[in-house]
Amino acid sequence: MERNDDVARADFARWLRTRLEERGYDLGMRGGGQTRFAEDSGISRPTVSRMLNGTQGSTDTRTLELLADALKVPFVEVLVRAGVLTSDEAATVRNPQTAGQQLTPEQAADELGITDPQARALFVSMVQTLKRPPSGADPDRAIGS
Repeated sequence: MERNDDVARADFARWLRTRLEERGYDLGMRGGGQTRFAEDSGISRPTVSRMLNGTQGSTDTRTLELLADALKVPFVEVLVRAGVLTSDEAATVRNPQTAGQQLTPEQAADELGITDPQARALFVSMVQTLKRPPSGADPDRAIGS
């Protein structure tokens, strides 16, 4: 198993443990919290145990949906915590750009993955230059307007 997978599972386990303890589930050795949560959520006790121990990351969306419902957190948050989606992907899901919405040159550079500072400055400058109306043209009729 890759190190990144181990870290992701451990992070997910810590997040889940914290959420359950905040909701009053006693996760101590004889606390019964895992069993009670399994019953409350509809997730099998062994699956709950493996997720809490970090030995299983869950990418089964049905299990994650049950988890989100039981924890009363947005499903997309659970998908991010479980490593199914990145934060950027979740942001796109939450706030898809609508057709016709104009991007700023900086947003376009982000979308195109232009990260080098000089290339980015050149790109933004070129876009701004191209958007200027030709001399003698109506300033209210800029390119792209």
